[in-house]
Amino acid sequence: MSIHVVLVHPEIHWNTGNAGRTCLATGATLHLIEPLGFSLDEREVKRAGLDYWEHVDLRVWPSWEDFERELPSLGEPFFFSTKAKRLFWYAPLGAPDDVVLVFGRETGGLPSELHERYRDRFVVMPIQSPLVRSLNLSTSVAIGVYEVLRQRQANGR
Repeated sequence: MSIHVVLVHPEIHWNTGNAGRTCLATGATLHLIEPLGFSLDEREVKRAGLDYWEHVDLRVWPSWEDFERELPSLGEPFFFSTKAKRLFWYAPLGAPDDVVLVFGRETGGLPSELHERYRDRFVVMPIQSPLVRSLNLSTSVAIGVYEVLRQRQANGR
């Protein structure tokens, strides 16, 4: 049973480093879809991932199209967006043997064409305050991955 975390065009190195640490801690694979808003060689990415960055199961893809061709072989996808209607708690994140959690860039989320193409696969994390537009990307990754683990545990998987 595998978990794949996908960051589509991430912009902030700290978030990517923190997401990488979460992936390593949970046994998930981190996929980064270029273009990235930073260099993976930057000291800050490695610092955010502490000394674990070299151990992260990391795959970098030159484009969404390249990644999308492989998506069916990776698992069942769920796309996280503040524009979605279905709460992620009610999505069967822990049911598939292999799951792919897809997150958009910090300033713009996922491209509109993905919203159209995967409409029924989108989920949202609830935000109670009207003063908050979205959660931090690395926080969202952690919440999503641990919800997969929680659901699997609850189902005896």
